[in-house]
Amino acid sequence: MLEKVLSKLEDILHLAGCLSLVAVAGLINADILLRLFANRPVQIQFELTELFLMPALATLSLSRVFRDGGHLALEFTPKVLPGLLGHVISLLRLLLPAAFFAAVTAMSGKFAFEAIAHGHVEYGVIDWPLGWAYAVIPLGCGVLVLRLLHDALMKRDLAGT
Repeated sequence: MLEKVLSKLEDILHLAGCLSLVAVAGLINADILLRLFANRPVQIQFELTELFLMPALATLSLSRVFRDGGHLALEFTPKVLPGLLGHVISLLRLLLPAAFFAAVTAMSGKFAFEAIAHGHVEYGVIDWPLGWAYAVIPLGCGVLVLRLLHDALMKRDLAGT
């Protein structure tokens, strides 16, 4: 049950991250074409891309990519080692990144909450609410923490190790 809910959440966030990438490409190309043919830029392109779309495409897909094994990794031990030491190393390979991303989630969540609570705004063509721009980082990293903990604790039980 938990695996299904987590996978569905990862899929939804991944779709949002992919749509962010499509939006970045569309906005940049529209900006180029409008500057070239109409001598008018897309005024919101830089701010929207920088504040909202880039953080979304960088963080929302983290957990799904990890689940699918598409992440970059420096592996200096075999994936599965026998015995108790192997079990401990396998757990540490998941729990240490979980601790790191939990810290990133907590700090970025605090930062986003403060920006929302105090109404921080980036002034530009549009007054952009910064808290909502920052909120995608703890969301994406938080779901990655859930995936790492799930894989460390739940999948181990299912595998019988």
